[in-house]
Amino acid sequence: MPRMMLDGNGAASEALRLARVQVISAYPITPQSPIAEQLANYVAEGRLHAKYIRVESEHSALSCAIGAQLTGVRAATATSSVGLALMHEVLGVAAGCRVPIIMPVVNRALVSPWSLWCDHQDSMAERDSGWLQFFAEDAQAVLDLTLAAYRIGEDERVQLPAMICLDGFFLSHRTDAVSVPEESDVDDFLPRYQPHNLVLDPDHPIFINDLTPSSDFMEMRYQQQQAFEAARSVVSEVFEDFGRRFGRSYSAVEAYACEDAEAVLITLGSMSGTAKCAVDELRAKGARVGVLKIISFRPFPAAEIRKCLKKVPRVGVIDRSANLGAETGPVCAEVLAACKESGTTQIHGFVAGLGGRDVPVESIANAFYALLSQEELESGARWLDVRENALFIREVQS
Repeated sequence: MPRMMLDGNGAASEALRLARVQVISAYPITPQSPIAEQLANYVAEGRLHAKYIRVESEHSALSCAIGAQLTGVRAATATSSVGLALMHEVLGVAAGCRVPIIMPVVNRALVSPWSLWCDHQDSMAERDSGWLQFFAEDAQAVLDLTLAAYRIGEDERVQLPAMICLDGFFLSHRTDAVSVPEESDVDDFLPRYQPHNLVLDPDHPIFINDLTPSSDFMEMRYQQQQAFEAARSVVSEVFEDFGRRFGRSYSAVEAYACEDAEAVLITLGSMSGTAKCAVDELRAKGARVGVLKIISFRPFPAAEIRKCLKKVPRVGVIDRSANLGAETGPVCAEVLAACKESGTTQIHGFVAGLGGRDVPVESIANAFYALLSQEELESGARWLDVRENALFIREVQS
């Protein structure tokens, strides 16, 4: 299998090319713009036979992709931050119409304050929109998860769209050596798109996304929920098949040094690699710590998390999203709900890395020390690396 030097954006573009998308609706936004640019290059060079459409906004980009895919072809778009927020109305259309679009989302903070840099608020704000969500640790995972997500989303038991979430700049612009499968091997793994639900056909006109009465609406939502339940087993099946074919294994959650751990941190995205380094350093000093990385945030892997944490006395969850007004970050809230009946496990929330702030080994080690110290952690999430004068920086004047 050849290896290419690709950043996260390049890996996403290459995966969409290998998936043989036939319609691309493109709109640029930092730090996602290179995906739109690279896809344009592929089309211009003849390496991808697709219709490339330059739209006027992210709202239009997803609307165009939905319309195209409803004709029976794979469509592609990508976005970030406020672009994803602008898509909010249309995200529900894709999910409710059961259109399995796979969309790279280059994670970037939402405003205000204005920021171009990474956190997870954009994806977390859409966690209940009806889309599958997979978080990548590195560029290899971006490529692999994109291809796997097509198989998962297009499965007749699922028929849901999916976001492939990659950390802006930390991952989107960092170059890795990526193993790129041969086109013929991808074709075997990912056959031509076969729609299983609504299809637009001029010879058989129908209404799609028409006004739904209350007598039917709840049942249609229930259908979506059942699709998420079915996706749990489909995710496992597809990841297992992907591993057999390409030699790289994935699962909804991945445990690192958790077997005998006295404290485990749960992470998403690119900080997971840093957390593993922190575990290695602390283990060398005798501390029994581990990391549990969540790949599939939607559907949320509650059963897998409970199994991994069954014998862990103290757990921390590092959120890269503030979840303002709530007691914990969004991932921590999900973990708490999943483990609510576990009387032996204490779960504490941490918030870190907002607006592109780095989360170094030292910060993760400090979170581990707090868990291991047996101190009574305060209720709510502990914010890591917040400056002492935080309340005096551009403070709101009353």
